[in-house]
Amino acid sequence: MLTPQPMQEADYLAIRRLSESLGRQAAPELWGAAECQLVIKTSSGELLGWARAHWWEPDDPVAPAGYYLGGIEIIRYHQQRGAARSLSEARLAWIAQRAPKAWCVVNVQNTASLALARSLGFEEVARAARFGTVVFNGGSGVLLSKNLASLRGYAQEQV
Repeated sequence: MLTPQPMQEADYLAIRRLSESLGRQAAPELWGAAECQLVIKTSSGELLGWARAHWWEPDDPVAPAGYYLGGIEIIRYHQQRGAARSLSEARLAWIAQRAPKAWCVVNVQNTASLALARSLGFEEVARAARFGTVVFNGGSGVLLSKNLASLRGYAQEQV
């Protein structure tokens, strides 16, 4: 089983390359130091994926300020093998040390991310074409939340 580990500056180039291979533009050097930033690698050190969670104040009438699961990307050949779940569970444990609830926004067309969020216990709160600064091209976004009460005791024991 692959274990998430803290992201290091030495991972940034591999993260950018992975993101570009998926048609995206991750910029880890711009992310805040007070975030949860994780990677999953093979035993030989090859980057398989990354994820982050952070405090977000979207200035939105529907989406509240809170800790959100941020980006997550998994190399194509390793998708659907549990890496995203492992990264997400680690991020939820991190958020549970800081807040009673976790949030995320997902494009309604991203069925894999929606299925993962729902399997982790997230529930839909709202749908919109935009939440804060996140605009959903070609569809709408889904705002989801998860109560972390069951994780809070576990997460606090781990500290």
